[in-house]
Amino acid sequence: METTARDFTRNASKYPAAAERGERITVTRNGRPVAVLSPVTEESVPDHPADPMGDDDIPVFHSGSRTC
Repeated sequence: METTARDFTRNASKYPAAAERGERITVTRNGRPVAVLSPVTEESVPDHPADPMGDDDIPVFHSGSRTC
């Protein structure tokens, strides 16, 4: 579901009810998304990634002598 910031303000009570039913609401201002209201799930979501991200072949940089 998508709504404008103005409509979100005018009808603020209906959007938490929609999120509670499982809907995800994107709030836009001047056609650009500015916020998302989504349902709370029982799944635990970490505040930061717990595992390394990206490839396993991460370059290692050493300080000291430089070779080209």
